[in-house]
Amino acid sequence: MRCRLCPETVEPEVTILNLTILAPGRPDLVLPIPFVPDDKGHAFALKDGTAYSFRFSFTVSNNIVSGLKYSHTVWKTRVKVENQKVMLGTFSPQQEPYTYKAEEDSTPSGIFARGSYSARLKFVDDDGKVYLDMKYSFEIRKDW
Repeated sequence: MRCRLCPETVEPEVTILNLTILAPGRPDLVLPIPFVPDDKGHAFALKDGTAYSFRFSFTVSNNIVSGLKYSHTVWKTRVKVENQKVMLGTFSPQQEPYTYKAEEDSTPSGIFARGSYSARLKFVDDDGKVYLDMKYSFEIRKDW
């Protein structure tokens, strides 16, 4: 007979706390999850031709989560312009949040790159358990 309260049988729980956008010359933009859109429906705006990176904070409770990964897909006018899949690793439960900083990237530049984008952010483990599946919109502008 299995113990229903034993730690080995408790499902891990991952909570994505926030996403921070880091860009040189601009204060860190900390966005709580789920994002709160502005009056145009955008979660945030980026300046065209600018270097940036993302940082995620998340907690793990109950049990070890194995093979946590995230995928991030971006579309502009229904055309997929970016598709990232990143393996974060295996994490044990702890009180303090884990932090993951993505590699630096840069936004496209020019008049045709500006405008509204839609995106999907998803966190899933090796067992296929989805911890976050969120769609949102953002904007690339000439200025911040």
